[in-house]
Amino acid sequence: MKTIITNAHIISPGIDIDGGSVLLDGSSIVAVLQPGETAEADKTIDAAGAMLLPGFIDIHSHGAGGCDACDCSVDSIRTIADCKMKEGVTTWLPTTLTLGTKTLMQVCEAVKEYAAAPTGAKTPGVHLEGPYINPKQCGAQNPAFVRPADFEEVSMLNDIYPVLNITLAPEMPGAVEFIAKATAAGISCSAGHSAAKYSDFLKAKAAGLKHLTHFCNQMSPQHHREIGLVGSGMLDKDIKIEVICDTIHLCRDMLNLTFTNKDIDQMMMITDSLACSWMPDGPGQLGGLPIIVKDGVARLESGNLAGSTLRFAHGLRNVQAITGKPLSELVKATSYNQAQSLGLAGLGKIAPGYTADLVLLDAEFNTLMTIIDGELRYQA
Repeated sequence: MKTIITNAHIISPGIDIDGGSVLLDGSSIVAVLQPGETAEADKTIDAAGAMLLPGFIDIHSHGAGGCDACDCSVDSIRTIADCKMKEGVTTWLPTTLTLGTKTLMQVCEAVKEYAAAPTGAKTPGVHLEGPYINPKQCGAQNPAFVRPADFEEVSMLNDIYPVLNITLAPEMPGAVEFIAKATAAGISCSAGHSAAKYSDFLKAKAAGLKHLTHFCNQMSPQHHREIGLVGSGMLDKDIKIEVICDTIHLCRDMLNLTFTNKDIDQMMMITDSLACSWMPDGPGQLGGLPIIVKDGVARLESGNLAGSTLRFAHGLRNVQAITGKPLSELVKATSYNQAQSLGLAGLGKIAPGYTADLVLLDAEFNTLMTIIDGELRYQA
């Protein structure tokens, strides 16, 4: 069945068409039409001038709606995926915490079961945040489960359901060798919860390191005698960086500095959202550790930040307001870069031949519609 979305403000990497139309055939985009151009279709959706963007890809999100990926429950995965869909996310990597092997296996089993009959955002794989991190950089991770990098453990998890990304500390013993093995197996590695020096970063990059996890948070800071991972991320032209754009994990000035000086092709917006996302303020849990949410900010009892309550589209709104950069440029960091890095073919652009994963936003960046594989799955 053919569907045409008319009267849309189409925003895609390098494209900004006000009053255009997009023709879908089943799960694919078949044409992008200029104002005044028409095409026959079985169904028409009037965008009424709202912004139409490629569906967001959130590669780092632990939970939402009172549920956590580490609940090891398909019902929890479904709840989170539905919340993600409501914020315009069409593809999501359920993100784990530093926990035991049995729990990680159960998470993979739950994601596999959900992926067989998805109701919200698609889940092509999982993101393991830990357990192979630096115990001195745990942040909101549980130090009781930190352990050395173990490729056999990851291979076992990958056999249950694809592991697409792993956050680890590259300076820890055996980490560089692990990165080489994981990269050869098609698994992306990201440095995070780490005290790595620039020399450690270079060794990890040579072994295949591709990302830096939640840039600036729980990583070695930039100093004039040792640039650490923050300086590495700013200096290196190839490494991609995850950025939480809630103006809390990075202040407005740091967001401006980063988006001004780092090539947009290497930027990936994330939410790092927790179970408390889409929920009121109050107490909660993260990997067995108690947290408290006040004014939408989640912290451990120690005061450490513990992920976010950010809704994806609002992060894009923040960055656009802070930097003034055109959305046709910033939109690369919402989906296309993530798709390119993780090998998710056909995602991240509104162009013929791409998958019809789309989000319609109002002027305040609230989600009006989410279309996944050509199907209208959410409407406000």
